Amino acid sequence: MMAATQAGTGSDAGDRLLPAVISVSSLTKRYEDVEAVRGIDFEVVRGETFGFLGPNGAGKTTTIKILCTLASATSGSAKVAGHDTRTEQDEVRRNIGLVFQDTTLDTYLTAEQNLRFHAALYAVPKAVIAPRTRQVLDMVGLWDRKDNLVSTFSGGMQRRLEIARGLLHAPHVLFLDEPTVGLDPQTRSSIWKYINDLKGREDITIFLTTHYMDEAENCDRIAIIDHGKIVAIDTPEALKASVGKDRVQIQTADDATAIAALAESFGIEAAVHDGAVTFSVASGEEFVPRLFAELTVPIRSVSVSRPSLDDVFMSYTGSTIRDAEASVTDVMRRRAARWRGGRR
Repeated sequence: MMAATQAGTGSDAGDRLLPAVISVSSLTKRYEDVEAVRGIDFEVVRGETFGFLGPNGAGKTTTIKILCTLASATSGSAKVAGHDTRTEQDEVRRNIGLVFQDTTLDTYLTAEQNLRFHAALYAVPKAVIAPRTRQVLDMVGLWDRKDNLVSTFSGGMQRRLEIARGLLHAPHVLFLDEPTVGLDPQTRSSIWKYINDLKGREDITIFLTTHYMDEAENCDRIAIIDHGKIVAIDTPEALKASVGKDRVQIQTADDATAIAALAESFGIEAAVHDGAVTFSVASGEEFVPRLFAELTVPIRSVSVSRPSLDDVFMSYTGSTIRDAEASVTDVMRRRAARWRGGRR
């Protein structure tokens, strides 16, 4: 029997208990000297859209690979649909659908042929294939393109087809690894419309990874992951409420002096993010007149915003996702340089 857990962490869950479709305990994954996942614990309940939010290199894709049996954990355990990802891999695979970051469609086949090939791999009963193919292609708006070669599809159409393929065998859990990466904003919005429509059409749990803040807002709950560790889990609204402060960004003539003055005069810790001196205060709009009156450095411009998920990420990790991704990129470049140097 699957364990039970609350649907949230106090904000919307109430006393309602739901079965855990995904259970992860003390999960770690090491690659030689790199610990990509560092002892994480979480549960996902039936019917949730659960998001892993974090920068590239934070451990999101590694975790999803373990949950989908594409990688083995170094230690710890994970269950999907009640089956152990280490000892019951075939059972796990029968119960999941997976949409990768990069397309895995056969572009020389038609959309319908791609789905029929997938149906054969998953042993979908022959009597079910035709109506189910029509159902999922209708769902993603591609039925009228079923006979067209996938090579003629745009990137957004291919991603929609991959979602349809992942749903064909009626999985309990659909994994979406960065489902809209590389797509333009309009196509990203369209993809999310189809994903959200799934909740009303399919009895399914959705687990997705993303580094886009706006996408994370679509989730019922979010786990923020950074450097292989989960630093917070809750609903988007509860996470934003936990910050409790407004975000203030100022453009100044001397950022370094402004940061020092904020610390000395106001006791505020600030840093430069996205090209502006950034800090958090309660009642930001009320604080701005005092800031102009008392800050010794001339202010060129100021903006105040209510807490966002980026503020949540910065509050829990000390950096924005953009800054964290830049840091990870630097680390990867240094490792690559060392690797190339060792081969010489």
